[in-house]
Amino acid sequence: MLEVHALTKSFGALRATDGVTLKVEEGETHAIIGPNGAGKTTLIGQLAGMLLPDGGSIRFAGEDITRLPAPRRARKGLARSFQITSIYRDFSALQNVALAVQAASGRTGFWRPAFDDESLIAPAKKILAEVGLEKRMHAVAANLSHGEQRQLEVAMALATRPRLLLLDEPMAGMGAEESQRMIGFLAGLKQRHTMILVEHDMDAVFRLADRISVLVYGRVIATDTPERIKQNEEVRRAYLGEDA
Repeated sequence: MLEVHALTKSFGALRATDGVTLKVEEGETHAIIGPNGAGKTTLIGQLAGMLLPDGGSIRFAGEDITRLPAPRRARKGLARSFQITSIYRDFSALQNVALAVQAASGRTGFWRPAFDDESLIAPAKKILAEVGLEKRMHAVAANLSHGEQRQLEVAMALATRPRLLLLDEPMAGMGAEESQRMIGFLAGLKQRHTMILVEHDMDAVFRLADRISVLVYGRVIATDTPERIKQNEEVRRAYLGEDA
């Protein structure tokens, strides 16, 4: 579904991504891990179209999208959730997703009519049920727990009918209990969606990922199954530590 070849991006003297090459197969959950400053967020930014690479290529479903802007990538089926939750905090969960459905449909108009349009409300309710928020659909987003807000953000991404979800640290800022709930949520989601998961929580990564790519100083040093990544000596030295 996604093929990245020799992707590079520099900020001054810093080479944030340095010849990154990887493939994501349809239906898999592919995790990207690495220490702080490894270039993970820069890589996700390039995949989503927020950052244009200095070199290399990105192919999505067989099409070269290297220079396409983010909105056009989204229309082709790439959806990103952010490390910092990005929702309309004064609107209800249902209204947030209805707006996302409206944006995905290409329709324009004032927000208030969107909230009363059954052609937007009905699919929004279905998506909220998919992510487990149907009982919280009328809650104001600001009043949702941190974990629920992250679920809402994923619901908004799902409203675009993505072929590939880019999840940038979905468990950032969560306590142990919320993290476990989010792992369960993502485990259900992976049965239906192809995902790239950037995450520091190794428990989540090893439980959810089909394959893992390890990024260190902007380079992919290994791509393999979770069990083989655990046993990889170079990965253990660079990131996981001897107790992994």
